[in-house]
Amino acid sequence: MTHDFKLPDVGEGVAEGEIVTWLVSVGDAVQEDQPVAEVETDKALVEIPSPVDGTVAELRAEEGDVVPVGEVFITFEVAGEAPAAGEAGAGAEAEAADAGGAAAADEAAPTEPDADATGGRTFAPPNVRRLARELGVDLDSVSGSGPGGRVTEGDVRAASEGAEATDVEASEADREGPGTTEAAKGADETGEPAPTTSAAAPPAPPAAAERERTLAAPATRRVARELGVDINAVPEVERREGEAFVTEAAVRQFAEARQAGAPAAAGAAAPGAVTAAPGERETREPYRGLRRTIGERMAQSKSTIPHVHSFETVEVSRLVEVRERLKPRAEAQGIHLTYMPLVMKALAAALSEFPSLNATLDEEAEEIVYHHYCNVGIATHTEAGLMVPVVEDVGQKRLLQLASEVEELAQRARDRSISREEMQGGTFTITNYGAVGGEFGTPIINHPETAILGLGRIEERPVVEDGEVVARPTLPLSLGIDHRVIDGGTEAQFRNRLKEFLREPAMLLLE
Repeated sequence: MTHDFKLPDVGEGVAEGEIVTWLVSVGDAVQEDQPVAEVETDKALVEIPSPVDGTVAELRAEEGDVVPVGEVFITFEVAGEAPAAGEAGAGAEAEAADAGGAAAADEAAPTEPDADATGGRTFAPPNVRRLARELGVDLDSVSGSGPGGRVTEGDVRAASEGAEATDVEASEADREGPGTTEAAKGADETGEPAPTTSAAAPPAPPAAAERERTLAAPATRRVARELGVDINAVPEVERREGEAFVTEAAVRQFAEARQAGAPAAAGAAAPGAVTAAPGERETREPYRGLRRTIGERMAQSKSTIPHVHSFETVEVSRLVEVRERLKPRAEAQGIHLTYMPLVMKALAAALSEFPSLNATLDEEAEEIVYHHYCNVGIATHTEAGLMVPVVEDVGQKRLLQLASEVEELAQRARDRSISREEMQGGTFTITNYGAVGGEFGTPIINHPETAILGLGRIEERPVVEDGEVVARPTLPLSLGIDHRVIDGGTEAQFRNRLKEFLREPAMLLLE
């Protein structure tokens, strides 16, 4: 019998999703909970798991199609009676909802699942299933430590570290990326030890020799497969702590250069670049998904909030010295210490004295909500657009803990494995122009927050000391406020206090 599977509700307020990648083909046998498609909504990239055991009978949409929630997008052939209408997608909807909030799911406290009802299935959100595939871990063999026996990322990593690596199928390695390219140490079907490298496998290309892994969106990996490009050989657009980030434009440029017999220059394609075919005067792409959401929110903020911006450059010699002293200790713990967590600590201390900048405006209730905690959103550039992971309770956390969280959240935002919940609840936002060499800007406030801080690049600039012009490291600041809530005098006092903490980081010890 056939089973029509409707696109489940993958998150609150989500009305549609774009089919980014089909993970199955017509005729493939699938098991319940096996991911069948990667779908992009205006909030996140999620995997949709199969609700049944069966065979794929029909794919009702093409990659790139936008499917409304509740519309049939895949049909299965299943044995036995078809499930009742109310049961058709219940399990899949629950799993898909996890894709938008995997981290929150691990922290939630669902009731213990009934053994008969689950049928022995392994409970794990899509990001955990993805990690298990990358590490070659059989989820059915992992004991879940999360609520209700749910398998967490920590469980998968522990299982991977405590067990010998197994062979990973070439097709899976191509689809999931270089997380599965470690040499296999298990035995093949004949019982003979598997070789650590394949005789037919070409050596790693120079561009990939120093990479820990290659980051790319599913759509980019699909284009690479269509063009016959090894994504690990594509020069990265940017590198962050050994993580290579590749865009679709870089893949296409690499393919064109290869066809023309010329090497592709590393970093030649900028993030967001569009490659035009020879003779093509215009290129169009759909305005939807995350890009449309960003646009709508920016338009709402700019049209609703009366923005006022101020600009300042602060001398930060001691901040630089503190970071240089602490870097070796951070690296000893496997943490890369940037200036961001230091600025965040200074920001939290200043916000505690000026709560109107750590507030949100509830326009419907006509109330200003002052937050007695500091949740800082970090604007992060990704291939899909600007995303804002939120670091909670900044004022209560140690410096290295902040550094670790910032690095992890930013990475998960870039590889689109971050949950929707991890981008909510912010009380203040920082955007870092310095990461791309900028100095000043006029950042748009993250509605309904009341302020935003832009950071420029820290570098030596001329300053006057005792009547002499000398070179000192300085940090450009761009502060935007909602003038409905914050007066100019309050803004100036806050900015001066923040500058004090940045000039003299030791003052934070008194907070």
